[in-house]
Amino acid sequence: MDENLKKIIPFGLKYKKDIVLNIVFNIFYALFSTLLMVSLIPTLNVIFGLNEKITSKPVFNGIENIKSFSENYLNYKVTQLTTDFGFEFAILFVISIIIITALLKNISNYFASYHVTRLRNGVLKDLREKLYNVIINLPVSFYSERRKGDVMSRMLGDVNEVKNSFFQVLELVVREPLTILFSIATMFIISAKLTLFVFIFIPLSGFVISKVGKNLKAKSTKAQEENGIQISILEETLSGLKVVKGYNAENIFISKFNKSLNQLLRISNSIENRNNLASPLSEFLGIVTIAVLLWYGAQLVVVEQSLLPTTFITYIALSYTILTPAKAISRASYTVKIGLAAAERVFEVLETESNVVEKPNALIKNTFDKSIKIKNVNFRYEDEYVLKNFSLDIVKGKTIALVGQSGSGKSTIANLLTRFYDANEGTIEIDDTNIKDWNLKSLRSLMGLVTQDSILFNDTIKNNILIGKPDATDEEIIDALKVANAYEFVNDLPNGIETNIGDAGGKLSGGQKQRLSIARAVLKNPPIMILDEATSALDTESEKLVQIALENMMQNRTSIVIAHRLSTIQKADVIFVMQKGEIVEHGTHSELLAKEGTYAKLVMMQSFE
Repeated sequence: MDENLKKIIPFGLKYKKDIVLNIVFNIFYALFSTLLMVSLIPTLNVIFGLNEKITSKPVFNGIENIKSFSENYLNYKVTQLTTDFGFEFAILFVISIIIITALLKNISNYFASYHVTRLRNGVLKDLREKLYNVIINLPVSFYSERRKGDVMSRMLGDVNEVKNSFFQVLELVVREPLTILFSIATMFIISAKLTLFVFIFIPLSGFVISKVGKNLKAKSTKAQEENGIQISILEETLSGLKVVKGYNAENIFISKFNKSLNQLLRISNSIENRNNLASPLSEFLGIVTIAVLLWYGAQLVVVEQSLLPTTFITYIALSYTILTPAKAISRASYTVKIGLAAAERVFEVLETESNVVEKPNALIKNTFDKSIKIKNVNFRYEDEYVLKNFSLDIVKGKTIALVGQSGSGKSTIANLLTRFYDANEGTIEIDDTNIKDWNLKSLRSLMGLVTQDSILFNDTIKNNILIGKPDATDEEIIDALKVANAYEFVNDLPNGIETNIGDAGGKLSGGQKQRLSIARAVLKNPPIMILDEATSALDTESEKLVQIALENMMQNRTSIVIAHRLSTIQKADVIFVMQKGEIVEHGTHSELLAKEGTYAKLVMMQSFE
């Protein structure tokens, strides 16, 4: 059994009641499908007057004689009805058998489909639920190495493919094979000699069909990967639409997207053409088999006279009914291969292990009492170290600032403190406990984070701020907005805090978005505040408003301010100047200016600018 199929089974077992009932109704479907064909025999016999006239009720003598007993009992009933009510009533009786059998077959079909639908949609929901849970809990580093569109493709497209294809396996292993089995068993009962003759052609058909489906899984994987690339291009286009339009780069992105579309078209055509070949190929091979049957059956009916014409007609009908499930099996087997490729991509994400691991019995603590200590930390994203033997002590209640040119490692400190990444060497301690020994939720509950990019969601102002404290009241939200210097503009909006701010806060200005981010951090009310380039993307007027909000927020808190604009950190207790991952100077604003070193040069350059 394929490994990915084994991994799907636990998801299906949650719905074992639906699996069992689907199998039961599929068995009934297969049985009534065969009986429907068999019920043609008495009808044809009555129509052509070939039924044997039996006047005494037959006696059942055991299962080995069931064929003769069934024929004799039916002939007895037809004889009785013809004698008592006439030919018309007898023909209505045998036709009613066909109608009742067809009704039972289709009722079974409905309930089998009903339960497999519950199974498929239930597993789809559970897979997406688990996948989203994994996606949201994977570390930030995972997404720095992946296309977001590829992850979205796995979440939406591949999981749906698993749903659509995998659970055809139930039909593949139950309904269609049983339909074929019951039909062949009945054909054996009718004529063992004719049925054995048919069996010569079945292995040949199976071999030809399997050859057509070769390499389908590998092609499906390529198609799903290409689909992920398309979603990535679309996501990047929408996220950066202002840049695309501002640089007249529409044609570049159209060309990139169309190239991926053409690649997917080529692969998809190849897959679909192979898939489409399955049904006509299996039908043609079936027709060839029936043609051979007609030739050989004619010998039995006309030459040997060992088979009644009406029985032979029913036999041909039975052999033709094998074609439909055979076609379904060949098509389903191809679809399952596509599903296997999709499942492989889904489980690749589900089984991804986080490199930011929380220890068993990790420390759960909701207070910050003494200090943050960064000891001899080395860190690299790829090959080159961003931090080199970096050490820093931050005492509770102090505001420290990290300044330096881009690429000096300032924002990496924020990533390490929040455990978005783990240091390669060295330790970070909060209250003398390594942060790797902390419960992740407890650690992050101590910290408020305001980044350069104001990350807001397509929702109301209220719901965006409530992320900081989900059970906060409207009064607490308004108080947080006031501290963040944001209440004035929010109050002027038509719906106040209930105003929807659009995708990524697109209805607001940069300064307004940043002040809402600050309000969210204020509402959380953490003892440690990390401000990562919180004003660098703002104009001068907005910067002043945001700076006031930041100063309000930092009161009575331990604050780590990462800044490129030096005007924002002049009131810090200690300023650390970084260069290529190392601290080259530290002191207050006035002390550093007096040294006339790196910091003084940075201030001079910005003043000149």
